[in-house]
Amino acid sequence: MPQTPRSRAEAKAARSRSGRSRRRPGGRRRRGGWLRRIGLGVLALAVLGVIGIGIAYAMTDVPKPNERATQQASVLYYSDGKTVLDRVAQVNRESVDIDKIPRHVQEAFLAAEDRSFYENDGISPKGIGRAVWVTLRGGEQQGGSTITQQYVKNYYLTQDRTLSRKARELLISVKIDNELSKDEILRDYLNTIYFGRNADGIQTAARAYFGKDVSKLSISQGALLATVIRGPSLYDPRLGAEQRDLAESRWGYVMDGMLEEGWITQEERDAARFPKTRPIRAEQGASDDLGFITEEVRDELRTRLKLTDAQISQGGFKIVTTIDKSAQDSARRSVEENFPEGERAKDLHIGLVSIAPGDGAVRAMYGGERFGKGSYFNDAIDGKMQAGSTMKPFTMLAALDKGIPLSTVYSGSSPFYSEDFAYDGQDATDIQRAGGVVNYGNASYGPVDMRTATQKSINTYYAQLNIAATPRSSAAAAKAAGVQGFNGGKKIPLSTSPSNVFGTDSVRVFDMANAYATIAAQGNRARPYFIASVTGSGAYKIDYEVKKDVRKAFPQDVSRDAIQAMSQVGAPGGTGYPTVANLGRPVAGKTGTTSNNYAAWFNGFTPGQLATAVGIYKGDGSLVEKNQLVNIGQYSELTGGTLPATIWTDYMIGALKDEPVKQLPPAGNVQYRPQPGVTTSTQPPAPTTTQPPAPTTTQPPRTTSSSTSTSSTTTSSTSTSSSTSTTSSSSTSSSSSSSSTTRTTPPSTSTSSTTSTTPVPSRPSVPVTPPPAEASTPDATQD
Repeated sequence: MPQTPRSRAEAKAARSRSGRSRRRPGGRRRRGGWLRRIGLGVLALAVLGVIGIGIAYAMTDVPKPNERATQQASVLYYSDGKTVLDRVAQVNRESVDIDKIPRHVQEAFLAAEDRSFYENDGISPKGIGRAVWVTLRGGEQQGGSTITQQYVKNYYLTQDRTLSRKARELLISVKIDNELSKDEILRDYLNTIYFGRNADGIQTAARAYFGKDVSKLSISQGALLATVIRGPSLYDPRLGAEQRDLAESRWGYVMDGMLEEGWITQEERDAARFPKTRPIRAEQGASDDLGFITEEVRDELRTRLKLTDAQISQGGFKIVTTIDKSAQDSARRSVEENFPEGERAKDLHIGLVSIAPGDGAVRAMYGGERFGKGSYFNDAIDGKMQAGSTMKPFTMLAALDKGIPLSTVYSGSSPFYSEDFAYDGQDATDIQRAGGVVNYGNASYGPVDMRTATQKSINTYYAQLNIAATPRSSAAAAKAAGVQGFNGGKKIPLSTSPSNVFGTDSVRVFDMANAYATIAAQGNRARPYFIASVTGSGAYKIDYEVKKDVRKAFPQDVSRDAIQAMSQVGAPGGTGYPTVANLGRPVAGKTGTTSNNYAAWFNGFTPGQLATAVGIYKGDGSLVEKNQLVNIGQYSELTGGTLPATIWTDYMIGALKDEPVKQLPPAGNVQYRPQPGVTTSTQPPAPTTTQPPAPTTTQPPRTTSSSTSTSSTTTSSTSTSSSTSTTSSSSTSSSSSSSSTTRTTPPSTSTSSTTSTTPVPSRPSVPVTPPPAEASTPDATQD
């Protein structure tokens, strides 16, 4: 293997032997006096320029290499700007001598960043010119900086993109190259560069990524460390599939560069494999629930303030977050005190997010008990689960926006049949194949208006309302409010199937909190944020204050009427009663429980104060029997009106302590409008002037000590006692809230017991759309 020159003298000798220092012989003919005068003028300017550069060079001092070690850590504060929430970016470095760093590791960095390091004079005119040329041509931006320049820029100077800073960088780089040996420069560079994972310097990076001393690193491991310095948040393979793909590509580039330079053999290149790294560990910062907040603050620093990982790590910032300490403490306490006991509760995921309506400030977030405990999975942001009946308010918004008012009456009888809801999947029941939609417990109601249907979460009413408003409009309303659909970790459009009203889409707690905040703000949607301000007077001077992004999503009258209907959730007969009523304030919200209890929700708000979403699921969230929320702790089954409502209420009591009680806004009084393009026979019914009769129940749900809820429940039996569907029972609330919840997956029941004399209004016919892949039935709601 050829040896790289290790000293300045050897490098200059090599250049001399290669003929680079030879002067070109010959001269120029005299072209006349005017040419001579021009030449003398240019020469004079050049001499003056050289003199100026010489003076600037002489006056430029080189800072001490370890000056960065005196920098302060960045501090996160609660929203009061005084109480410390967390500390981040503390320097984590252990310097080592160049002799302790294997030669192949050094060469990996040269292959990645500066292959002419031992030959250049600290700067690379060719590299700078190439970067400028590529930029002018509109290509991918390139730095064109040598290792010496990177070292100077990152740890001696600021990141300001000014000509004066760049000029000083070049002068210091040349001066350092003349005053220090190449090995000294490379040593200081490797000891101070940031590698992500809170690792400053190659020694701490070797331990963070591979759990070993730097002297034990292999060629492949050294090449990966040389890869991640390009941007740890983009090239750490443990951060996700996208980062791994980028890391593998860049790692291959480094390994190929080592082969091209003759630093490894073809056999070594062929034998090299992409190295396995250790799981990411939180060496610094909060390790409890606050760690999830700190991580979101880091992400916002990258995305909104455009700070690099190195800049964040170097610290010196005062970061005032939006997190209210009382609210965050209450979130933690409400989850911990209500968390069920027992073996089946060990893999329970509970996410909570609370947002200021009309502002976007995140006041509290609970993503898990301990940041870094097994993983960095945030239940409030990374977790996805079907939305259940928490999607019904968006169908209501779509209907109201079209002039279908709260007084619109449909039959609440169960089952309701329509070919729009026909489902013939492998697990489909006879009722589902016939297009049947049922209420929870197959409870039937008489004619009901939108308020009552929302209060009791009547599936059959909302099935008809979704057809009238159109499923596409329901999806558009949810999107406008802030809801995003997911398939695993991939964002996908919200479903436009008629069953979307029942929450077949998988969503995040974070987005649902924001969407309900949009309703609470009377139709004004705000972009959520965690950082209120950032100031810094250290290595990076910054004075940032958030610019709120608030836009109109729905008309005020539409939102106000939706709030009126949602305010019945905590009233007697509501699916959140009596738990939510314990808050003692005006409340609007919605429960949600998916078929077979795979997810349970309570989303709600107090007017103008806090909009909060609580979502719960089990295991990995897949729709398999072991992940059903049944027989957990004291709960035979978890529904939106049980544990989610309890956590939500306890949290809001603590978060709003000493805050004034605010009243709900007045009704919007949306008036009935005939639907354009719809014939008279298929119009939604005009609103009635009389109050609809009180709901009746032909088959009341029964409370039991356990649940055997299942999606396959059709039978020819005529006895109501054969039903396998059960209601929820809670040790903290009465069963009245459960008895009014609804289910779309039918229990075993006689159809004769659900007959209603109320005529079903005519409905427009739309094509049958199969459910999304993640839904096991066309209906994903119980209440």
